[in-house]
Amino acid sequence: MKKVLIITYYWPPSGGAGVQRMLKFVKYLHLLGVEITVITVDHRKASYQLTDASLLSDIPDGVKVIKTDTFEPFNIYKSIGNKKEIPHSGFANESNPGFFQKAARFVRGNFFIPDARVGWNKYAYREAIKVLKTDKIDAIITSSPPHSTQLVGLKLKNKYNIPWVADLRDPWTDIYYYKQMLHTPLALWIDKNYERNVLEKSDAALVVSKFIKNMFLSKSSKLKSDKIHVLPNGFDADDFTAASNPPSDTFLITYTGTFADIYDVDSFLEALKLLLNKNPGAPVTLNFTGKVTGSLLSKLKHFNLDKITTINDYVPHSESVKILLKTTLLLLVIPKMDKNEGILTGKLFEYLAAGKPILCIGPKNGDAAEIISECEAGTTFDYDESNLMYEYLSQKYKEWQLNPVLDLKNDKNNKYSRKQLTSQLYNILNDISNK
Repeated sequence: MKKVLIITYYWPPSGGAGVQRMLKFVKYLHLLGVEITVITVDHRKASYQLTDASLLSDIPDGVKVIKTDTFEPFNIYKSIGNKKEIPHSGFANESNPGFFQKAARFVRGNFFIPDARVGWNKYAYREAIKVLKTDKIDAIITSSPPHSTQLVGLKLKNKYNIPWVADLRDPWTDIYYYKQMLHTPLALWIDKNYERNVLEKSDAALVVSKFIKNMFLSKSSKLKSDKIHVLPNGFDADDFTAASNPPSDTFLITYTGTFADIYDVDSFLEALKLLLNKNPGAPVTLNFTGKVTGSLLSKLKHFNLDKITTINDYVPHSESVKILLKTTLLLLVIPKMDKNEGILTGKLFEYLAAGKPILCIGPKNGDAAEIISECEAGTTFDYDESNLMYEYLSQKYKEWQLNPVLDLKNDKNNKYSRKQLTSQLYNILNDISNK
């Protein structure tokens, strides 16, 4: 494997978990001697929910990055709706959508298929043609969301028949907020047809969990299991070189990342309230760092936990890592919805790298629960298991009173390092290139 063309909408200075997947693949493919060209959108014209300039330092010298023009209806959305920001993943910043938000979702779901960033495709495709005419590219990788990016790969595959990997970080027509897009039957048919064509015509597809793999396999009888590869997001050990430094004066529970209405923490908050009632004056702090909904703030007040809670806005990834290393226990919540067994958020692997015990709320038969158990990194509870959550919190609090450092002492998470996962990707690229 010598030369790879990567097409991805999200690229530094875009922020958030999604951008890191392809960025870290590029970092470690480069170390394996692969020449890489990246086609992405000009960040000055992009519709990024978050930005994080600190990620720019991860782009290896020698990687060619081509930034293109784009057509972004989200910019129109902001101007017409007098909005300061575009909708976040899962509409975390739109707790109670009004008429304008609902109308905008309908337009996005039916006039911009598969998604509102499809206006970037013609620019990305144009630049890809230029690259293919001047360089001998051995393989193409398209990364999504936005899933419209996969249509660029599909078009290139049909024209040039170059080995193509479709990297799908999230489900497509099964994503948990898909119904909120208010698709008409025709729009739904078109979108599902796009999804099926990408899966059938790509030479290999990458997904982040076994459940999502099975979900995609059910889309077409033409698909074989060995075509879809499970490569989780993982963690970069280079990001976790600082020493762990949990506080000794407070039992600090931390959640990082987006928190939407579909994240059910009522039983957890009830358990935490019970812990405080049974331990009056206990030095306990709950921290949320990232975009949160107004409903969470209301729930914290309802359980009388607002005074022990700190809410921080989104921070750069480097700062997020520091927060993880300076906490006692980590809270992970899987969205409460149908087919959530395959949800593997990027933060899970960063939590593993931080080495703190994890209290996970979600399906016990899910992929996240399996990994947490495999790595002996914590415990997963169902959404209504308040009493069991209380017992877990109480036990950890007692341990903390004896020793404020609850850090885990094992290396069972090494298989989820970005370096190891990129080696698997390298082998996949070689396999499809040699067929």
